[in-house]
Amino acid sequence: MELIIYLLIGAIAGFAAGLFGVGGGLIIVPILYIVFTQLNYDPSVIMHMAVGTSLATIIVTSISSVTAHHKKGAVMWNVFRNLAPGLILGAFFGAGIADLMSGQGLQLVIGFFAVWVAYRMFRGSNTPVDPSRQLPSTGAQMLAGGGIGIASAIFGIGGGSLTVPFLNRCGVVMQKAVATSAACGLPIAIAGALGFVWFGQQSEVSVPNTWGYVHLYAFIGISVMSFMTAKLGAKVAHILSPAMLKKCFSGLLTTVGLYFIYQGFSAYF
Repeated sequence: MELIIYLLIGAIAGFAAGLFGVGGGLIIVPILYIVFTQLNYDPSVIMHMAVGTSLATIIVTSISSVTAHHKKGAVMWNVFRNLAPGLILGAFFGAGIADLMSGQGLQLVIGFFAVWVAYRMFRGSNTPVDPSRQLPSTGAQMLAGGGIGIASAIFGIGGGSLTVPFLNRCGVVMQKAVATSAACGLPIAIAGALGFVWFGQQSEVSVPNTWGYVHLYAFIGISVMSFMTAKLGAKVAHILSPAMLKKCFSGLLTTVGLYFIYQGFSAYF
């Protein structure tokens, strides 16, 4: 029965990711939080498990995504090579920071991030591309990758919400920014998931069927189904109004964000 629940989560997350054009992390994390709570898992590790498992599933979905973008020749592999060292170190370090945070603290951080992403989507505020601007030096790109990696691991996402705006500001056109961001999601997900495995093992998580902070049944079920349904979501997205889709998703994210903020603050009062 538990595996069926995770297959359903994967189907929803994959479909939504394809439909709204964002990674499934911001959908997977809140749903896993609710499911793990209903299963009466240790409350102190539920948020950490939701984030760690989300990152692990992104490994699978990002491989599918970057393969498609690479076939179209849209991935800027030279930029990826510059960002990757920072992304890897940052994502592992970010997992360590998340491990030090309480479950309530993690809820608050993710809640505020979800509201911020919702605001950007509702306003449709993609930074206009200035072709006169150029990417910074290799060292600066590595530092940027480090910041993106840290934040992505804490939020349990592949980093698209952060990488795309960064590349846009540096004069990279949207199509190449999205494709390169998809490639960047893989090292973030691998390093972040391994970080949550490592730090979870140090914390000796007592929940069954886990590897550190990664729930293995949830990882398998979500990965399998999201891989299959993401393409279906992308097809439906071409039928519906993109503007309406973004507004609907921003409403969903706002609800999720406010829920986590409420949960986080309620523990202190």
